[in-house]
Amino acid sequence: MQRPATVADPAELAGFLASHPGIEFLDIWYTNLAGVPRGKRLRAHEFAAAFAQGRYLPGSLLVVDITGLDIEEAGLVWEDGDADRIGWPVPGTLSPTPWLGADSADVMLAMHELDGRPCGLDPRRVLANVIDRFTADGLTPVVACELEFYLVDARRTADGGIALAAGTDGRVAQHRQVYGLDTADLDGAYLRDLWAACDAIGLPTGAAIGEYGAGQYEVTLAHKPDALAAADDAVRFKRAAKGVADRHGRCATFMAQPFAGVSGSGLHVHVSINDDRGRNIFASSDPAGSARLHHAIGGAMQLLPASIAVFAPNANSYRRFRSHGAEPVRAGWGVNNRTVPLRIPAGPAAGRHLEHRVAGADANPYLAVATVLAGIHHGLTHAIDPGERVTGDARATGERLPTDWPHALAMFEGSRRLADYWGGRAAEMFAHVKRVEAERYNAIVTPLDYDWVLRSA
Repeated sequence: MQRPATVADPAELAGFLASHPGIEFLDIWYTNLAGVPRGKRLRAHEFAAAFAQGRYLPGSLLVVDITGLDIEEAGLVWEDGDADRIGWPVPGTLSPTPWLGADSADVMLAMHELDGRPCGLDPRRVLANVIDRFTADGLTPVVACELEFYLVDARRTADGGIALAAGTDGRVAQHRQVYGLDTADLDGAYLRDLWAACDAIGLPTGAAIGEYGAGQYEVTLAHKPDALAAADDAVRFKRAAKGVADRHGRCATFMAQPFAGVSGSGLHVHVSINDDRGRNIFASSDPAGSARLHHAIGGAMQLLPASIAVFAPNANSYRRFRSHGAEPVRAGWGVNNRTVPLRIPAGPAAGRHLEHRVAGADANPYLAVATVLAGIHHGLTHAIDPGERVTGDARATGERLPTDWPHALAMFEGSRRLADYWGGRAAEMFAHVKRVEAERYNAIVTPLDYDWVLRSA
């Protein structure tokens, strides 16, 4: 076993425990290709070894599906002997977890091979591979993630569904005043605890709004000139939002479309690019941005059809594209226009940037950001023309994007460019996981089958 140079120093643990002497439990975890956090809960006597020696974890966990079942087709179960990899703590991610109690903390892991090399199937490594392309060109992506989610009752309904939780007045809201500020539109007690938790773990959260759907929220995270840290923030925010919700008898769900006929939840990725002097290459007094911003958009648009499987990784993801809201279903770009997938927001010239609006909130933040940045780098490298910008409603113009799972997976599997940006076998393994998930999902006979066909066929 070789200790990588990029992992957290044991001194970080010692300093943390000196400031938090009551910590008895430590969750060590990473996010696998399916986007699910997995790891172990350690007791106090195990903390030091995890920082000094890392922690062994089965390699098959990297490619289990969203339910935790093995994907034998990936070759990491029987053929590989379910060999261990080793998880090393990520610097700067050790923090308290107030929603688990005053005696609990957690730290993120980066997965490595036993010889110290980063594991190519760790989504953090996939994103790092793309960032390396920018670094080689003297460029630095500046990234922020914006997440939407629904707050629902933790108890499932009698038929297995979900429902909004009752408000302080005992009523369940049937609609929402978008951007409303009263208690029916913003659950103040939950948001206060969520902001406090984010402060405790060092997450730079900003404003919260009541979104279009009843029970739906959006919280912004700060821009960072470190795309890997920005994706870490998104993953840690989801964990905090869910944990705090549990304490309130609620469930924070990042499903792309938890309710039919209402607004879906997205992961919007905001990106600008700094040069080697720290200057934003997209900056321009023109609201449409610089020529290099247009090239970035051109590349993102060119890779968009092949990227949908990453931005919409689950069966439920594709219901979001049918909700008749602002969810983009056609390629296009525009200025200050929320109907396009690639939007240049209004704002000061120095802060000109791209908002990539396609991904659902259920997307793996590492893979989503990696894929957004791959398109941008491709466009910058080849000076790709994005074509004419869209004015007005973009939902009826432009190339139709894949909006069903099999089509999207076929497009992804056919993209050598994305596979090259991701590096190694990561794209191949992601496709394996999602193909098997789709087969398992479609093999289930649901109550809807009986409702529609039992007596009608």
